[in-house]
Amino acid sequence: MTSMDRNKNAENLRDHPVVLGSGVMPFTRYRDGSHWRDWVRHAATEAIDDARIDPADIDSVVVASESDFCSLQVNPGPVILDDLALQGVPVVRAEAGGASGAAALRVAVHQIRAGAAGCVLVVGFEAAAGHLRPQDLQLVYSLSFDAETDGFAGATAVSLYALSMAEHMAIHQTTAEQMAAVSVKNHGNAIGNPWAHKPMDITIDDVLASPMIAAPYRKLDCSMASDGAAAIVLAHRDAAPATTEPRSRIIASAAATDHARLGDRAERHHFVAKQRAAQAAYTMAGVSDPANQIHVAEIYDAFTGAEIQGIEALGLTGRGSAGAAMAAGQFDREGTLPVNLSGGLIGQGGAPGAVGIVQAATIDRILTGRYRCDTTPFKDYRLGLADTHGGLCTTSIVHLMEREEP
Repeated sequence: MTSMDRNKNAENLRDHPVVLGSGVMPFTRYRDGSHWRDWVRHAATEAIDDARIDPADIDSVVVASESDFCSLQVNPGPVILDDLALQGVPVVRAEAGGASGAAALRVAVHQIRAGAAGCVLVVGFEAAAGHLRPQDLQLVYSLSFDAETDGFAGATAVSLYALSMAEHMAIHQTTAEQMAAVSVKNHGNAIGNPWAHKPMDITIDDVLASPMIAAPYRKLDCSMASDGAAAIVLAHRDAAPATTEPRSRIIASAAATDHARLGDRAERHHFVAKQRAAQAAYTMAGVSDPANQIHVAEIYDAFTGAEIQGIEALGLTGRGSAGAAMAAGQFDREGTLPVNLSGGLIGQGGAPGAVGIVQAATIDRILTGRYRCDTTPFKDYRLGLADTHGGLCTTSIVHLMEREEP
């Protein structure tokens, strides 16, 4: 490596945004009269306090929410700025279905790396679970696919995910018991998580006895719709306050897409967009062996099978082997590569505009030893992955985060 190469690498390292702080309004169904603006205010204020900055230090805001149908607010950015007394600060909104929060994070990363902002507040929210009927919410989510050929024709998220996973089971002999292990793990990981919607102590038999929704998915194979909000503050290191504590930095942000219609895909059981996004992220970060180099991951688990499909697409196991590895405990809390210590969407809950942000907040706190220290023994995790997608992995976004010492 030449001196020029070393200098270039050092400059690139300095451009990686660091995480200053985060905040979360717990995921649940709010029927207490509170409003999504209250949740956003709570999460954003907590993140700013955690970052130990003054609101005046923020020079850009990125907002994420999946659907105006749910929030009943078009252009929520200026409303949020009013509530946070940040009038005059530039604001944009990012939307990518279930990956909306991750898309907002990606916008903030690019703003900082491009020199367009020094300190960015990213905030995501969703308001649907507490005020919409399940059938109405199901219709809105069905429009995440091709609305003309899928959503309006009656196809739902669970039916399309079920078709994809049924093919995976036929090709790779993935079993219902292996999928149930995801549910047991993620509901169990959510126990003790103050942000979680559905912590549960359940067994494989409990999952297999739960009602069938769309074969092969039973009720306990499915994540739930949640209300909630999350916020995170990113900064260029030159704009970050001095610290004597470890921080995390985002060393890769990558995205990719696949056909919107499941039937147009050559491999309906494999998440091609996730594989593409992951490979791009690994290239950016210099990761050549993700299964051994990545220490902890938050993976988008809209359904139990989707976590298995995601693990494979991310290259954390070989294709067709994630189910067996799951049953063997490889991705458990004490496994070789813990996945969804938060509980994921299945245990922590699914508020699409906030999911990608709370994933990053979780990985940051795990890497820096601040995550649920009373219930989660700290391990020397140094490289973490946050993965989300929209539609049936139609849009995929992958972030890699690395611990850095002060």
